[in-house]
Amino acid sequence: MEFLLKIMNTVSIVLLWMIANVYIGIYKGLAFFEGRPGMANYIYYACFIVTLLALIIYLKRKWKL
Repeated sequence: MEFLLKIMNTVSIVLLWMIANVYIGIYKGLAFFEGRPGMANYIYYACFIVTLLALIIYLKRKWKL
């Protein structure tokens, strides 16, 4: 049962991270730019990379890899 909970927790946190990035990036238009990227695009991509690294570190610690 504990293993199933760990799997469900992993799936849910990854999906939540993906939904948040899709919403902010695609629906709010920060993932795409025409010509040159603006400051908001740089901030979006910086936050994307930082949160991705934090998610990877969290999952490595959770699964003790």
